[in-house]
Amino acid sequence: MDCIGLLLLFAVFFFTFLFWRTTRPSRFPPGPWALPVVGNLLQLNLKSPMKDFDKFAAKYGPVYSLYFGTVPVVVVHGLQAVKEVLVNRGLEFADRAENPLIDSIIKRKGIVSAQYGESWKEHRRFTLSTLRNFGLGKKSMEERICEETSHLSQYFENYKGAPFDPRLVINNAVSNIICSIVFGNRFEYDDPFFRNIIGLVNENMKKASGVWAQIYNAVPLVRRLPLPHQTILKNAEIVNAFLKSAQEEHKKTLVPGEPRDYIDCYLEEMEKQKKERGCESIFEDENLTSCLADLFIAGTETTATTLLWGLLYMMAFPDVQDCCHKEIDMVFGDSKQLNYEVKAEMPYMQAVLQEVQRIGNTVPLGVPHATLKEIHISGYVLPKGTQIFTNLSSVHYEESLWKFPHEFNPSNFLNDKGEFVKPEAFMPFGAGRLSSLFLHHAMPLLRLLKTSLLLSRDFKNNIY
Repeated sequence: MDCIGLLLLFAVFFFTFLFWRTTRPSRFPPGPWALPVVGNLLQLNLKSPMKDFDKFAAKYGPVYSLYFGTVPVVVVHGLQAVKEVLVNRGLEFADRAENPLIDSIIKRKGIVSAQYGESWKEHRRFTLSTLRNFGLGKKSMEERICEETSHLSQYFENYKGAPFDPRLVINNAVSNIICSIVFGNRFEYDDPFFRNIIGLVNENMKKASGVWAQIYNAVPLVRRLPLPHQTILKNAEIVNAFLKSAQEEHKKTLVPGEPRDYIDCYLEEMEKQKKERGCESIFEDENLTSCLADLFIAGTETTATTLLWGLLYMMAFPDVQDCCHKEIDMVFGDSKQLNYEVKAEMPYMQAVLQEVQRIGNTVPLGVPHATLKEIHISGYVLPKGTQIFTNLSSVHYEESLWKFPHEFNPSNFLNDKGEFVKPEAFMPFGAGRLSSLFLHHAMPLLRLLKTSLLLSRDFKNNIY
C-alpha cells in the first residue's frame, strides 16, 4: 500500500474515532446530533445559552444531553427533574464535574470544585462552623455590615447626585465583609491594589463562562496556545499570589489559641491535624488557598451581583422601593438599628429580596455535578462520572409554579394575607444537602445590606 493509501486509511480511522467519541451510549438521554471535536458548541449561543437549553428541553424532554467537545453533559430541566437530582437523590449526584480550566487553577481542592469525599466533607464542615463562630448569620455581624454600609453611603454621597457605575464599589463593600471574616481586615475603596484584585476576579467570572473558556474545556489541543483563555490563567495567578501572601503573613503573626479570622483557624486546624494524622492530613496550604478562593470569589460574587440586581429593580420599580421604605420605617422607627431577628416582621422586604434572586437568576445552571456511580433516571442510564447541569433558570421561570413567572413582582413570595411564603421552586443556590456553601448565610447578609442601604437613602435611575 502506497503512502497516499496509508494516509487515507489513517484519515478514515481518525474521523471514525472522532465520530465515535460524540456518539451517545445506549440508553443515554437524547439530544441534538453532535459534531466531532466541538460537539454541540456551535449549536449554542455561548454568551447567552439559556434560551437554547429551553429549546432543547422542549424537543427532547426534561432530561437530555449535549456534548461539550467530546464530553457528554446531561441537562435536567424543570422542578421535578431538578428536585430528583438535587434533593431526592442528592448523594448519588454528589460529585463535582470536571472543568479543566477551573481545575487547572483550583486543582480540585477546597470546597466548590472539590470531588465529593472526606476532604470535601471535612472542609465544608470546618468552614461552615468557622464562619458561624465569626458571626456570619449572627447578631455580631450587624456591626460589620453597619460599618461597611456607612462607608458605602459616604462613597455614594461624594457623587452629590451625579450618575456613576456602582459595580466596583458594591463588589468592594461585599468583599470587605467577607474579608473581615477571612483575612481579619477591610480595604479602602480607593486602594489601587485591592481594586485591581476585584477587577481581575470580575473579569475572570465573566470569561470563565464565555466562549474561549468553553473551547479550552472542550478542545485540549488549544490549551497551550496564546488565545484569550490565557488571560484567565494569568489573572488567577495574581489573585492566588494575593491569597498566598495573606496565608504567609498570618503564619508569621499567629498567636496560638487566639484566632483572629478564618485563616488563623485553618492554620491551627492544620497544626492539630498534623499532630493527629502526620503527613496524611487533608488540611494543608493548597487546600487553604483554594478555600480562600472559594470564600473570597464565590462569596463576593453571588452576594454583590444580587445586591446590584436589587438596586437596579429598586430604581426600575419606585413603587416597590416606596413599599420597602414604609416597612422599614414601621419596623425600625427612628432607631435605624439593624437586627438579624426582624425578618419575620419584614415580609415584604423578604419577598423583594427573594424575587430579586429569582428574576436576577445569577447562577442559572448552579454548580455542575457528576454521578458517583451508574444511575438510572427517567428511563435513561448515566454512567459513573457523567456531568450534570441543573437548569435552575427553568425552575425559576416555570409558568405553572409562579403567579408572575416572567416579571419582577414580590407577590410571587406573598400569600393573600401579605405573609411571606417560600415556594418549593425557589432555589437560587441549588437545593438539598449539597447546596451552595453560602445558602444559609447569604440571605441574612443580603437582607441586612439592602435594608441598611435603604435606611440611609433613596435610589433613583441616575445611578446605573
